[in-house]
Amino acid sequence: MKLREIARLCAASHLLSEARADIEPSGVVIDSRAVKPGDLFVALPGAQVDGHQFVRDVLEKGACAALVVHHRLPFASDLGALADQLLFVENTICAFQQLAARVLAKWHRPVVGITASAGKTTMKDLTAHVLTAAGSVLKSLGNLNTSYGLPLTVARMITGGAKPNDFDFAVLEMGMSSYGEIARLTDLAQPAVGVVGNVGTAHLEFFGSQERLARAKAEMVEGIKPGGTAVLNADDARVIAMQKLRDDIGVVSFGIEARADVSACDIESASDLTGTQFTLITPEGEARVNLPLLGRHNVYNALAAAAAAHCFGLTPETIAAQLATAAASKMRGELLRFANGLTVIDDSYNSNPQALLQAARALQDAKATGRRIVVAGEMLELGGQGPELHRQCGRELAALQFDFVLGVRGLAQELVTGAQETLGERAQFYATPEQAADALIGLAQAGDLVLVKGSRGVRTERVIEQLQTAFGSPLAK
Repeated sequence: MKLREIARLCAASHLLSEARADIEPSGVVIDSRAVKPGDLFVALPGAQVDGHQFVRDVLEKGACAALVVHHRLPFASDLGALADQLLFVENTICAFQQLAARVLAKWHRPVVGITASAGKTTMKDLTAHVLTAAGSVLKSLGNLNTSYGLPLTVARMITGGAKPNDFDFAVLEMGMSSYGEIARLTDLAQPAVGVVGNVGTAHLEFFGSQERLARAKAEMVEGIKPGGTAVLNADDARVIAMQKLRDDIGVVSFGIEARADVSACDIESASDLTGTQFTLITPEGEARVNLPLLGRHNVYNALAAAAAAHCFGLTPETIAAQLATAAASKMRGELLRFANGLTVIDDSYNSNPQALLQAARALQDAKATGRRIVVAGEMLELGGQGPELHRQCGRELAALQFDFVLGVRGLAQELVTGAQETLGERAQFYATPEQAADALIGLAQAGDLVLVKGSRGVRTERVIEQLQTAFGSPLAK
């Protein structure tokens, strides 16, 4: 899409020359450090750093234009020849969101919205992967699930030579840390299918209780197009209760324990830790699935994807074939095998109590003979319940008979305290991921199976980095 059309959709004024107005951006960027020649830079005001401070820099680096608020440019009068590369709006965030909303409104093809307290990025990736059997899919990259992350995803439909009609589906992750965030995202990209995977303890700091968290997640159901479909977890009472919120949409449930439209039975872990097998049951029949992801929690993620795909008419055989070719995303349950016989599950992208215990149970269910070790980082945004939730997780890890529990940073001390009630000195706390890595390297033996689970804010990925330094790169899969 040319800059002149982008300016029109953003309601931006500008002084673009005819030649520049005909340029199509190669991409849209909000981080000045990531700008490449030909990109459109969106200057977002931040709590710590204002993107407007870097407008001159990005234009000199070759950005084709910048979306800005005039009064935030203290040097606007001194931009000289660069001044004809500015698109002026009253609010860059709102203008960027308006651009995304208008692109999608003209597109007229299905959006699948996905939210969950734990596993939503994997649900999104699996859903997008399955739907590629039915057409071309635009999906959120990584966890771009915010009020600016979603527009960045949509911008890929109109830059770099792409056109909206190149895509048949959009699978968009929708996250939140306060009331109204998911509602705002569904306003921008109204889903034909909205998936609510679970309600856990993530973001309790902002909501105070799971009931309030569920109320915020329910904004997904409220935002579905009339005549659309809600995909709901039948095994989560707070989620399946959302089916009562609307009488003008359909509901497809998924689950393992409760009766559901899409379900799984005969679940087995692969003996070599490469995945999980189960029988997929849908209203259209059954199929055996060889899912290359470990754990019961990933069966739930696969069922959510299968239920969404069922809404678009995919058969159980097609769904099973697609799930069989999925792969774990980096730092999201990635299996790493080292030459010294150590096996590591790298799940260091994010963590909360529900996700930690799901991953830990998957490790315990795996058919392996060596010792089992968990490296657990501090879990963030749990509010006043944080200390007790960490202690409970420590007790649960000990009850799962882990041989060693290593806690990393902050409230992970409470997790270790809970684990020490059973494990004693086999549970230890480390103030930094580097210290935990040193301890793990000294502890590790051939045959050990290690789970590294943490949040990016705790930087538990540094444990993986130090393992690679000590033991070499993981073996090729």
